[in-house]
Amino acid sequence: MPGGTLDRRAVVAELLKERGDILVVTGLGSASYDAMATGDDDRNFYLWAAMGSAATVGFGLAMAQPSRPVLVLTGDGEMLMGLGAIASIAQKFPPNLTIAVLDNGHYGETGMQLSHAGRGIELSRIAGACDFAWSGVIDGMAGVTALRERIHAKNGTAFAAIKIAADELPRALPPRDGVFVKNRFRAALGHATI
Repeated sequence: MPGGTLDRRAVVAELLKERGDILVVTGLGSASYDAMATGDDDRNFYLWAAMGSAATVGFGLAMAQPSRPVLVLTGDGEMLMGLGAIASIAQKFPPNLTIAVLDNGHYGETGMQLSHAGRGIELSRIAGACDFAWSGVIDGMAGVTALRERIHAKNGTAFAAIKIAADELPRALPPRDGVFVKNRFRAALGHATI
């Protein structure tokens, strides 16, 4: 069966519970809606129309902000578009980077077609083959809680395929103005806006 049974909003809420200083990069679509539904935050960097870029943006951010945990929240379809990012990340392995793929086995933004993950490609095995410090499949909330603790610990690059239900939930739209999102995020990091 593609995907899993976990409620995507409950998963994201658990990952961002007691958030501390986590910086979040969201892939386009549902991952952004889920982060917004949990509560908008100046430290959320929402990507719009940048399919396949979430992991690389998170990678760059983790390298630039080594003292802060960085969480990439994205879907299986978006991660499949940016699959080469896993190999690029494997060249540096920033210990503060965690990629959490909300894997429902479908392309949720284009009509719920079955994705490659839904056809049996296990993304966490690709990260494992690239020697990430930790990679695995999460199919229960206890695993989500353990991943949250791993994010805060910053003890090695991690990759999780979190098996969520293929539900279409109401959209909680974050800000869509890219300049605003960028400047707000920079200000949250203590940088001048440009």
